[in-house]
This record gives sequence, C-alpha cells and structure tokens, in this order.
Amino acid sequence: MTATLALEDLRLGFYGVEVLRGVSLQIAAGSLTGLIGPNGAGKSTLFNAVTGLYRPTGGSIRFDGADVTGATPDRLVRAGLVRTFQLARGFPKLSVFQHLMLYGRSQPGEGLVAGILGSRAAREREEVLGERALAIARRLRLDHVLDNPVVALSGGQKKLVEIGRALMTEPRLILLDEPMAGVNPTLAEEIAGHLMGLHADGITICLIEHDMGLIRRLCDPVIVLAEGRRLVQGSFEEVVADGRVQEAYLGRRQ
Repeated sequence: MTATLALEDLRLGFYGVEVLRGVSLQIAAGSLTGLIGPNGAGKSTLFNAVTGLYRPTGGSIRFDGADVTGATPDRLVRAGLVRTFQLARGFPKLSVFQHLMLYGRSQPGEGLVAGILGSRAAREREEVLGERALAIARRLRLDHVLDNPVVALSGGQKKLVEIGRALMTEPRLILLDEPMAGVNPTLAEEIAGHLMGLHADGITICLIEHDMGLIRRLCDPVIVLAEGRRLVQGSFEEVVADGRVQEAYLGRRQ
C-alpha cells in the first residue's frame, strides 16, 4: 500500500487536556477512506492538525512521503492537501463563480505590480482558471447559480461550493468534514455520487460522516477514532462487528 498521508503518534492538546493521544494511521493513495467515531472522538481536530490549522504537540505528518508536520495551510494546499469544513461559509458579496476563481492555484495576477498593471501571463492564467471554474460548476450542477451570491444558496449547494473550491486547487487528497450534514436526502445522494465520481477520477478522499449507510456504501477502508486514538481499521463489516467499536458507540455492557 502506498500511503498518501501517514500519521505517526500524532498528539495535540489544549490547556493541558490531550485531545489527540497518539494517532497513527495511513490513508492509501487512491482510496475513499471513512473516518468515524463517537462525538468528541477528535475527528475534526485531527483534520485541523493535519491541515495546519492547529500545530501538533507531538508526532509526525507525512504527505506523499514528505514530512509536513507543522506546515502552514497555504503550503499544504500548494502540495495538494486540501479540506472542507462542517459549516460551509463564504464571502457574502461574492458570487459562486468568484468563490471558485478565488481558489484557483498559481495566479500570477495576485502580485502587487501585476495586480495593478496587469500582465499577459495573468490574463492567460485567469482564462484557464475561468474555464476550470465553469467545468467544475457544471460537474457539480452549480452552473445555474453561478452568478448568485453564496449567501443565497441552500445548505446543500453551499456544501457543493465547498467541494468545488477544493477541486479548484487541483488536489491530490481531499479531507471532507461531514459534507452531507444538514443536507436534504436528495442532495445528500447527489453529493455522494459526486464523491464516487471524484474517487473514480483518482482523487484520494478521506471522509468524516455520521451516516453509517453512506459510509458503508462509499468507503473502504473505514477508520474508527475514539478518545483521541485510532481504535480499529478495516472494511465496514469488520469495523461494525468489532466489540471495541460497539463499546465506543454504545457504552460498556454491565
């Protein structure tokens, strides 16, 4: 197994309270991995530590073989590691298209001089990114709301914009934090279909999700986190049959 992401004894605490207590796991290249666990297990904190929002207090993070422990979010995104958030937010005055364009990588027009004076390279790159944004919007069925402000979208559409922004960075690995949470069942099915399509295209995905039906249908392998540690990893059937997992979710039998 070639690991796109490898964590070794990853630790993180706040004010003396350890939240991640030595997490070691690997995300295989090309996989669609499910990350599950009871509330408070440390799943979102793990994503925050891996993507540079929090600095780990111990352990290591390797992405595509390179040590990226403590790397900043912008460096990780440039390397191809990107994530989405549970709560989809945006800039109130920007349209869907503008949000997608904002996340396009390698924009020479972002420099001060190029931004003021313009340049041929900046114009050409903007055209390329514009075509990419349109293609992603069509793929995610957002093209009919392309000019709408993000605040005018439904919760599910905002989740799709989050995925679209991630795709604009040309990712190698996407960490998705509950992309179907709070979404109506029809749109949740649509998002699930998009994830399967992205996986078929070769993008590695790690998904936090509480809907076990979706995890069973989408993910292999499944990793269970409990009390800040990796509890078990395997197929969905292996994981749900494990007594340690049942105890973590349901409590110890008396």
